[in-house]
Amino acid sequence: MSALRRVKAWEISESEESEAETKRDPNREERKPTATCSAAGGHGCRAPPSSEARGHASALRPPGPDPRGTPSPARKRRSKEEIEAERHAAGERKEARERRKATRAQEKEARRREQRARKEAAENVKRLRPENLLRCLTVRVDPALLQHGGSDILLDTLAAFEWRFTIESQQLPHSITWLRDSPQGKDGSVEEEQVALVLGLNDFVDMVISVKKMLDSGGQETGMGSFLSPILEYLNRDDKKLVTLLVTHYQSDYRTDACGAYLLEEMLQSKSGMENLDVEEVLVYLQLCKNINLVLLDGWQEITNHVCAVTKALSKRPFKLLTERAELPFCVDGAWAGGARVERDGSGLIQVWSRQIQQLNRVSPSVASTVTGAYPSPQLLLQAYQSVESEEDRKGLLAGLVVRSGGKERRVGPEISARVYRCFTAQNPQLVLD
Repeated sequence: MSALRRVKAWEISESEESEAETKRDPNREERKPTATCSAAGGHGCRAPPSSEARGHASALRPPGPDPRGTPSPARKRRSKEEIEAERHAAGERKEARERRKATRAQEKEARRREQRARKEAAENVKRLRPENLLRCLTVRVDPALLQHGGSDILLDTLAAFEWRFTIESQQLPHSITWLRDSPQGKDGSVEEEQVALVLGLNDFVDMVISVKKMLDSGGQETGMGSFLSPILEYLNRDDKKLVTLLVTHYQSDYRTDACGAYLLEEMLQSKSGMENLDVEEVLVYLQLCKNINLVLLDGWQEITNHVCAVTKALSKRPFKLLTERAELPFCVDGAWAGGARVERDGSGLIQVWSRQIQQLNRVSPSVASTVTGAYPSPQLLLQAYQSVESEEDRKGLLAGLVVRSGGKERRVGPEISARVYRCFTAQNPQLVLD
């Protein structure tokens, strides 16, 4: 009985443990008792597994969910102010990114515009060079001039230079005008204000007499000669025109070595009895009041030379106007005129100091290098001038410096030394250094 009681007690304890495990892990399958006993006196019973065996078996099983079901910590709810603040901060960051992007785009576009402007400026300068602008000029000759003997000299010369010329009627008869093609990208042509009017000596005498009569009558433009009236009407329509009278003589009787003024004086005195003072009064009136100049020439060869000179001058004028608009019109672009680069650490200032001295007249790079070697900065040179008492010693402070160039030695000299002194100490901006 005692053995049977022990077996039943063990079975009861084993069943209680299995129920407790089932309660702790409801998902776990109900395990069958591992220990079996025969009803006959307890023989053949298998002992329950040990704690080590149970631990090893549980380690082999995958972990299950937390039987206690511990909930995760609750997330803190944000207030409306915090949400709005975060939304505002995100909007500001987005706006900052867009501003940076827009700034980079603007800088890129500015660089493109700058490169385009530099390219257009270079092309404009190249196009305005005299050798290129000569191809854009057209000399227009009035057909009436072809009736004079010797006019073929002008046409042959223009053809030899390969300049463009046309024969067409002009607003002012017996005149020569110039036409310039418009810049690239524009249609049409531009008519130059220069007008050359070819007159014979007799025609000019008649014009002088007409102007004298007009001046004596109080300036009334009535009853004028055949050549003066078209000129004044032409100038009244366009007062910007500059008319030049090319006065020559076609008769062989006047082809002598005498000057044109003497011939003009003889003809005026013989035809009208006018004195030199009267002729000068007429010429002053034409030049100052009507913007008409007078050039006395001997034959068509001199007329041709004058037309060629005016054509070359017109081809050079746009380029000269372009250089005059620059800050320093007397400086020509070139390698020697390039500025010295100065880095952030100050390297390159000595080159700027040397270039500043080279701007003075007759100061070579070797002389400037000698001065900058003795005084590496303008401030040191000014301090050296202040340390000298007399004016003469200050002017000759740099005269004794030795200049080495091409294996030879020489001194700066008193002239350059005095010029440098005046440049850095003079108070008068209009002072001439030389």
